[in-house]
Amino acid sequence: MQYLEDKIRKEGKVYPGDILKVDSFLNHQMDISAFRKMAQEFKRLFGDENITKILTIEASGIGLACITGEEFGVPVLFAKKSKTKNIAGDVYKTTVKSYTHGILSDIIVSKEYLLPDDRILIIDDFLANGAALGGLIDLVGQAGATLVGAGIAVEKAFQPGGEMIRARGVRVESLARIKSMDGESGTIEFC
Repeated sequence: MQYLEDKIRKEGKVYPGDILKVDSFLNHQMDISAFRKMAQEFKRLFGDENITKILTIEASGIGLACITGEEFGVPVLFAKKSKTKNIAGDVYKTTVKSYTHGILSDIIVSKEYLLPDDRILIIDDFLANGAALGGLIDLVGQAGATLVGAGIAVEKAFQPGGEMIRARGVRVESLARIKSMDGESGTIEFC
C-alpha cells in the first residue's frame, strides 16, 4: 500500500536492533484517517470472506482492529495479556513472546466470545517473528473457529514471522512489507 509506505518513510524512525518506531501514527498516537485507509484496504482484500469477527492482541493492534471492525460491520475481540476480574468463566489461553518487550505473556480470550462458527480475520500492527500472530492463530484453533486470514499493517519481511505463518497455510496480507532497514542511516527499503 503506497500510502502506508510513504507515511512510514516520512514519519517512521529506524533504530538499531531492527526497531521501527511508528508511534506518531500507528502504535502510540493513532492517526484515525490513516487507520481508515488501512481498514478500507483490508476490506478490499478480505471483503468476500464473510468475516464474523476481528481478532487482535492487546494493546497496539486494538485501534486499527476497531476501525477495521467498523469497516466490516463486525465485533472486535482482543486477546488480553492477563486474566482480569471482568473475564468470567472459561478462556482459551496460549503463551507468546513479545519481540518488543522480550518477555513471555499468556494471552487469553473468553470462550463466550470466540465461537466455533466464527469466521475470524486477525488484524495487527506488526509482524516480525510471528509469535503474537502464532498465538492468535492458536486461540482460533482452540475455539474450532475458521481463520480467514491475517491483515497486518507493517511486516518486517526480513524476519521469519511472515514466511513461517504463510508456510502454515495462513493467508497473510501485509500493507507495507519492509525488505530491509538500516539503523545507522535510517533508511527503509520495501519489498
